[in-house]
Amino acid sequence: MVVCGVRCVERRCASAIPGIGTGVSTGAESDAGPSTGARSDTGTGAGARAATEYTPRSKWDEHYRQGGSFRPLGERERALLAERVPARVGAVALEVGCGRGELARHLAATGYRVDAVDYSPAAIAAAREETPATNSDGVGQIGTGTGTGTGTEAVADDSVVTYVHLDIERDALTALPHPAYDLITFRLSYAFVQDRTRVLHRLRERLRPGGALCVITPVADAVPPGKRGIALDEEEIALLAAGWDTAERHDADGLALLVLRGPLRTPVAYGNRGEPAPHALTGAGAVVTDEAGRVLLGRSVRGLWELPGGKNAGGESFVRAAVRELEEETGLRAEAADARLVAIVMDEVHGIPRVTAAVRIAAHSGTPVVREPELIQRWEWHEATDLQVLAGGLFVPSAHVLETVWPGSLPGLPPAHRHLVVEATPS
Repeated sequence: MVVCGVRCVERRCASAIPGIGTGVSTGAESDAGPSTGARSDTGTGAGARAATEYTPRSKWDEHYRQGGSFRPLGERERALLAERVPARVGAVALEVGCGRGELARHLAATGYRVDAVDYSPAAIAAAREETPATNSDGVGQIGTGTGTGTGTEAVADDSVVTYVHLDIERDALTALPHPAYDLITFRLSYAFVQDRTRVLHRLRERLRPGGALCVITPVADAVPPGKRGIALDEEEIALLAAGWDTAERHDADGLALLVLRGPLRTPVAYGNRGEPAPHALTGAGAVVTDEAGRVLLGRSVRGLWELPGGKNAGGESFVRAAVRELEEETGLRAEAADARLVAIVMDEVHGIPRVTAAVRIAAHSGTPVVREPELIQRWEWHEATDLQVLAGGLFVPSAHVLETVWPGSLPGLPPAHRHLVVEATPS
């Protein structure tokens, strides 16, 4: 069976999660999952998407210090892990968002040497406290990884489990104790990662040949209202599975357990969003980068990545349209004086000329949030080097604007007329 362009070895979809309507937790004892340096989704109903907001480390720490825990590792999960990702001799695993360390200890008991990371210092402290120093054979079980996400590299020792305080989204992965892994896991934590695509690109580069990424997650259709943020919907699962040679999906007592193998460098696909309403198609695409040079893209409800931007009003310049649309769509604020018109690009869609202004915004303030959920599902910062292998498709006008700013980054684009603009000063 082919699912999402990958070979699906097995697909058993969750139809329900035990405990819904009975007061039993469906994924966590709170609306959060193990902390990854993540954000919480404030959607209020199944399938709802709203602005994602950063969850302060202090809230995660308070959760763990108060004894907070999450859905226990189930027997079906244990059986599937043993069947689908058994430990080979010398195998090393990485758990992202380890919480109190239950999965890390289980993997260690099955033969893996485990590096377990979490954004919350209190989670790491709790995990170390709950992990015995030795097992029944006297073999070392716990390490005190020195990585702190501040540039200090954790040192792998002879322990079976090494806990490291690390923000998987913001800290350098050189802080990990090992350079490569046979297994990387996210249990009840992947839904809380904001820049999922970028994080996944960097982590899959650290998989050893034959290694696997395993994601265990609630499914959006099966969680109660108010808990949408702890789960993935079918489009999110399909996007996660894209770019792998094989993708297995199993049901684990209502959780989806995904096993992904063979990361592929699949060229990004280009697409449009259907035939537009008849009018003069003019607008602007805003190129905004963060302090690390990553570009902001939104995941459209029509299934494509695109830049902030939109149509310019009558008498409105492309630059001012880009600044206005940026704030309306993402909440980021910029001044027209900090924006520059780089090029005018013209192509055609369904026989209608389409004119897009490439606007480079050099300075902004704020944090991106979803302000128009009927158009955009989420915003993520992307590495420019990942654009040509971006899973999920790229809106053609946005692709042309990105190619203008980073020439050669997107080969094979549909034809267009590109007119570079030379300005003495931004306007």
